[in-house]
Amino acid sequence: MTWPTPTAASLLHDLSEHLHAVLPEAVELRHELHRAPDLGGVEGPTAARLRQALAGLPATPVASTGFVTRVGPAGSAIGIRAELDALPVAEQTAVPWASTTPRAMHACGHDVHMAGAWALLQAARRMRSLPVGLLGVFQPREEVQPSGGADIAASGLLERNDLRAMIGVHVQPRLPLGVVSAGSGGVNAAADEFDIVVHGEPGHGAYPHIAIDPIPILATIVLGLQELIGRTIDPIRPALITVGEIRAGASHNVIPASGSLHGIIRTMHDEDQVHLHEAIRRLAEHTARARGARAEVRIITGDPVLANDARLARLTEPLLNGYGMLPAYEPFRSLGADDFSHYSRLAPSLMVFVGTGHGPTHDGRHEIGLHHPEFLPDDEAVAQVAAAFAAGYVAGAHLAGAI
Repeated sequence: MTWPTPTAASLLHDLSEHLHAVLPEAVELRHELHRAPDLGGVEGPTAARLRQALAGLPATPVASTGFVTRVGPAGSAIGIRAELDALPVAEQTAVPWASTTPRAMHACGHDVHMAGAWALLQAARRMRSLPVGLLGVFQPREEVQPSGGADIAASGLLERNDLRAMIGVHVQPRLPLGVVSAGSGGVNAAADEFDIVVHGEPGHGAYPHIAIDPIPILATIVLGLQELIGRTIDPIRPALITVGEIRAGASHNVIPASGSLHGIIRTMHDEDQVHLHEAIRRLAEHTARARGARAEVRIITGDPVLANDARLARLTEPLLNGYGMLPAYEPFRSLGADDFSHYSRLAPSLMVFVGTGHGPTHDGRHEIGLHHPEFLPDDEAVAQVAAAFAAGYVAGAHLAGAI
């Protein structure tokens, strides 16, 4: 098969023409959404503004503050996902449309994703006809738990719309401007968390021999956790354990009764995930027991591995090239996580990464990354995100047998 077929190329061309017409409004919407961000779980005003901007299209509530809308014929559909929530970050940009919400900012590009998805939905409703439905999924709580993606995937709403493929797009400053990645296989990791509490015996700091100090036990566990990655996981398989918080003690001269540490586990293979859950529990409990203490371990399983469907990836990348976006030399993969992974349990799914990187800043610092208070993709990213959604839609329509 020669790809894209004439039908696919014609569909993408028509969508592109309509996208071009609505992009100025999409950029204005991006600025408006960026100026008034809402944190995860309280995205009601953001959702309301989007529903207003999509006036005339149906809006089915889902996952508390989220909603799903649809353009095109009844029957099967291709979904596009955009995230509603912002981060608890105080913005440090100087643009006129900077956040006016205290300690809240779209520091992960969700404003760009929403504007790009809106643009494609507006372009699609201008089409004379579509070969398959376009489902706009505006999802809450991507940055926080409980996961909005998991809630929508479990709601049954996508199955009722006969979802045949799901497309996500994410800006990525670690890719240069103009570069795009739609590689197949695992692109984001399974994301789990752990809490370890060590119970010792309190006492005076000058008499440690009649106490059981939990602090050196915690320190030993931290070092042991790093060895689990280096010495029990195949070195060619990505995995990590990061301890992000340690709590113990409140005085210079008091040995506390207990202490705790808290961290994350990231894996790209199911068997490594199972192994590390068991190994962390065993390490903590045995380390504490050997020193006369007791450890409690709690592991919280989060989002699964985000794996791109090979067929969707193969079909989408040539379409992206038609927009002048260059494919990444190697598919972008990271141990970051995204609850878009829950949709891949329902239908073939693809996460496309759109480069927004400019290289190091003028003062020699590294590229400003996601979740940084100065992160601010150019408005050009709205057009690129919309184009990536369009390419994914056309590829999904072909995969569904609609074109």
